[in-house]
Amino acid sequence: MQYTDIGIDLGTASILVYIRGKGVVLKEPSVVAFDSNTHKIQAIGEDARLMLGRTPGNIVAVRPLREGVISDYTVTEKMMKYFIQKAMGKRNFRKPRIAVCVPSGVTEVERKAVEDATIQCGAREVFIIEEPIAAAIGAGVDIAKPCGNMIVDIGGGTTDVAVISLGGTVVSDSIKTAGDDFDQALVRYMRKKHNLLIGESTAEDIKINIGTAFKRPEVDYMDVKGRNLVTGLPKSIKVSSEETEEALKEPTAQIVETIKGVLEKTPPELAADIVDRGIVLTGGGSLLRGLEDLIASQTGINTMTAEDPMTAVAIGTGKYVEFLAGYKEE
Repeated sequence: MQYTDIGIDLGTASILVYIRGKGVVLKEPSVVAFDSNTHKIQAIGEDARLMLGRTPGNIVAVRPLREGVISDYTVTEKMMKYFIQKAMGKRNFRKPRIAVCVPSGVTEVERKAVEDATIQCGAREVFIIEEPIAAAIGAGVDIAKPCGNMIVDIGGGTTDVAVISLGGTVVSDSIKTAGDDFDQALVRYMRKKHNLLIGESTAEDIKINIGTAFKRPEVDYMDVKGRNLVTGLPKSIKVSSEETEEALKEPTAQIVETIKGVLEKTPPELAADIVDRGIVLTGGGSLLRGLEDLIASQTGINTMTAEDPMTAVAIGTGKYVEFLAGYKEE
């Protein structure tokens, strides 16, 4: 009898749902908008993201997950329920097996919260998988072999760095510096350098369009609109990609330091494998231009980004269920 197996990448910035045999069927921002007076949910996902920073007093748009961990339990549960039903459609006559991935540094309590929320959503069985392992499977790395692979998963709220061998994590570290911190760094820089107040969505546009972590041969420019802090009036200025490199120096340096820290704790045999195989980057944060070059220049190890870094964790989480299912059915 065929069960439905679902893999969920429960991210701070977006949620991806993978269904066995179908691939990634849903990718939406993990944002919920609700009315603070009645506590009724107004919108979930993309519709709610458009409301961030643009809502009237009574409607609040929130991200129920902060730094890869559930910060608002009830809202997360409702959001997961909504996404699972949306992904599975109406043919929902059997309870699915669901694998959910969590950052490698989560506590038992946080892990239990994810498990409970998933069971409330109607899961028959829940598997909790660590993000770097899911990312490695999704990036096409054969994790079952006895050789070292280094995965750096840069999400919205957390960056997970792990050395994986024989299907398990040998050394790992997780820091709460990731894509969201890139946005925050840009907001701070614009305020300090240009007296311009910009919102998170604008900061994200800058990051995506001209953001860079390493010096580039050609300089890109972008017009940025915000509020002038001196006059209080709207203003537009031209920002260069060189400025974004300066703005992003701090968060990118923290990620590089974490990678170096994990490399220092890696057993020599596995370290030799990593020098041969290189470092693999996954997660939406790895799409920041120049990040590969920065890591390679600081560690001296060849660094590459997975083929589809955004969906690697979701695909890996889904495949992990199949991997376990294979074990159980034999």
